[in-house]
Amino acid sequence: MTTPEDRLREIGLELPAPTKVPDGLHLPFSFVNIRAERVLFSGHPKNAKDGSIAGPFGLLGSDLSTEQGYLEAREVALTVLSNIKAEIRDLSRIVGWSRVFGMVASAPGYTEQHLVVNGFSDLVVDVFGSTVGRHARSAIGVPSLPLGFAMEIEGELLISP
Repeated sequence: MTTPEDRLREIGLELPAPTKVPDGLHLPFSFVNIRAERVLFSGHPKNAKDGSIAGPFGLLGSDLSTEQGYLEAREVALTVLSNIKAEIRDLSRIVGWSRVFGMVASAPGYTEQHLVVNGFSDLVVDVFGSTVGRHARSAIGVPSLPLGFAMEIEGELLISP
């Protein structure tokens, strides 16, 4: 049986290190919160390979194209998986993705937020398959996000005990 980690390797992707919060940045919450079989993950930007926060920064529709945003959302998915794996140790414990909520910093008139967040959703379904990876989802445009991020994606999934 192919594991999610095997599938990531098959498609040529690698998880970055788990998020390292920069010195001086106070975050009074955890990126991953486990409650029994529920895993809630806070809004994530993407990580660089070393775990440092790496954006993306700017506004979709002016600083970034929809295509660039889609690729960045895939990177956000890898960061989410890295942080979840650090907590549960084995991505095979994920038995269902419940919901994903994407917030996209958008230039006035930009209306392709759903296409940007598809980058996240498509990666989840590709790695976990259509049964486990299927999820409910919303994607909204906002005028700005903390630290100038172009997007933040949060959600919820279920794990085996």
